[in-house]
Amino acid sequence: MKDTETINQAAFRAIGEEYGKKFTVEMKNNIAGCVQKETARRLVEYMDLPITPEECLETFLSFTRDKLPDCDYMPGAEKFIRHLSENGVPIAIATSSAEEEVSLKTSKKMDLFGLFNHIVCGSSDPEVKRGKPEPDIYLICASRFADKPKPCKCLVFEDAYNGVLAGLAAGMQTIMIPDVNVPHEMWSKATLRFDIQQI
Repeated sequence: MKDTETINQAAFRAIGEEYGKKFTVEMKNNIAGCVQKETARRLVEYMDLPITPEECLETFLSFTRDKLPDCDYMPGAEKFIRHLSENGVPIAIATSSAEEEVSLKTSKKMDLFGLFNHIVCGSSDPEVKRGKPEPDIYLICASRFADKPKPCKCLVFEDAYNGVLAGLAAGMQTIMIPDVNVPHEMWSKATLRFDIQQI
């Protein structure tokens, strides 16, 4: 919804450059959508960094904290969210971010984020035992609606390949918002591809 990937990737590149390593698009596609601890673990492994995942995560958070409040929305996202809300469609967020990150992202747009029924934060919610591409976060998110809809009645919008796999594994129809850096063969897994700018 917010273009945090631009900030995240800048952080990943900076971490790699500090140790003479390169962060690649392939790494990005394997990491996008993972919870914080898994992201840090994979970064250390993929780039063969001489630091612990915990140190990697703290460096990442230090880099991103002051940038998240001002990150832009993905093109068309705000209009789409308001369209769903105005038409009575129940909506929620299932993010791999921690609650601290979400607070920073939403701090300057509380009116918009107030349209969501709830937000599940995969990196800090104790009920989320496994991150994307496992289905846990989407099943938990659905269960927190008052009417507890069946997975087949839920529609997932994702811009990360691991998120698409998670939505499908949850038994939900999953729409991928295309990312030019995601190989087209990955797009094909989604139920549908959708450009929210077209609304």
